[in-house]
Amino acid sequence: MKFQKDETLFTGRLKSMVFAAKGAFKLITTEHSVMVQSSIGVIMTIAGFYFHISKTEWLVQTLAIGMVLGIEGLNTAVEKIADFVHPDYHEKIGFIKDIAAGAVFFAAMTALAIGAIIYVPKFI
Repeated sequence: MKFQKDETLFTGRLKSMVFAAKGAFKLITTEHSVMVQSSIGVIMTIAGFYFHISKTEWLVQTLAIGMVLGIEGLNTAVEKIADFVHPDYHEKIGFIKDIAAGAVFFAAMTALAIGAIIYVPKFI
């Protein structure tokens, strides 16, 4: 099958959005870490409504949730590509996958700090 680039602005963007939505659905329905992080995002969203957080807190919380899910998606893509290129264990592939997982760790720790800054005062 030959690749055909869609030259029109609207239909090209629409197709890109459909592919992106399919990818997000695949990510949420197949990756356990994304399932957990999405669930935490939903819980934090419910908590935001419950505690009536401010507009600024909503913005920061939404950014944190999106950041974690986005970086987790990139981590998953790196892992899938690495496994495709070299299915057996290889030290350099392991190193690459560890770095990608480390990026998720940084994002998750940042989101945890943001959650603590927003919600701990509501319990005190």
